[in-house]
Amino acid sequence: MKMHASQHYALDGLAGALLWLVMVGFTIPINAATLKSETVAAWDDYLQTVNGNFQDRLRPGGSFLGTLENPEQAAKIRGGEIIVEPASGQNPKKAPGGLIHHWMGAMFLPNVKLDTILEVTRDYDHYKEFYRPYVIESKTIARDNSADSFSMLLMNKVFVSKTALDADYEVTNVRLDDHRYYSISKTTRVQEIEEYGHPAQHSKPQGQGHGYIWRLYSIARLEQRDEGVYVELEGIGLSRDIPVALRVVADPIVRRVSRNSLLISLQQTKEAVDSRLADIGKAAGVRATSGQLRSGSATFSK
Repeated sequence: MKMHASQHYALDGLAGALLWLVMVGFTIPINAATLKSETVAAWDDYLQTVNGNFQDRLRPGGSFLGTLENPEQAAKIRGGEIIVEPASGQNPKKAPGGLIHHWMGAMFLPNVKLDTILEVTRDYDHYKEFYRPYVIESKTIARDNSADSFSMLLMNKVFVSKTALDADYEVTNVRLDDHRYYSISKTTRVQEIEEYGHPAQHSKPQGQGHGYIWRLYSIARLEQRDEGVYVELEGIGLSRDIPVALRVVADPIVRRVSRNSLLISLQQTKEAVDSRLADIGKAAGVRATSGQLRSGSATFSK
């Protein structure tokens, strides 16, 4: 599958895919910040608007998958490209004392069933394998048909940071019918761990630290059709504001890393689905060659 970065700057509703914001935040060296009540209020107001727009998509006549509304873009996704772009308007969006990052991503996995993808995206214990090297630890806390909770420990080792993020997530799962599914994921706790892996390692209280990430929220929409499954991810994050003196340098870095990191995150989800299909083939005692197992598909010969 090809990865495409459009001029619009092409994540883990798949809950784990929101780790892209970790890669973004750790690229900018900044001092400590404290989450303020007015910042949380702006975040809550923004999510209310996002959820209202999503409910419109669920009503009769609504478009469940927004990225397919553009025929040219839909053709690219159907042809194997991963499309990632910022949500409409300014991105990141200013909030009192913070920034709201809002991105959209979509891909198509041919010849795969919806349930197979869900086996991967709800396999939280293996996120540390699916989303290497940024997810250090992952653990299922609770899981049932309609709601999950899990934890992840995230770190961007590429930038030699000593700060890790420890977070708990809640996920609401809704099966609309045999072919459509969505999940809404949000953080219920985010704490920075400073000097991670060193003798001075310690956790900061929630809302304190560098403010790389204060809140995460995502909506994942999956639809099985056209002999495969469309995956659409809407990822939203709240971080501290970037100091004025650093904005000229930081803004293009944040946008570039946002784009590339989200592409990688969706690609890793696809690769995890490929791996699961290969395991299914082995369990069935069927030989799958690299030419027969590709782009999220499984075509087996006996």
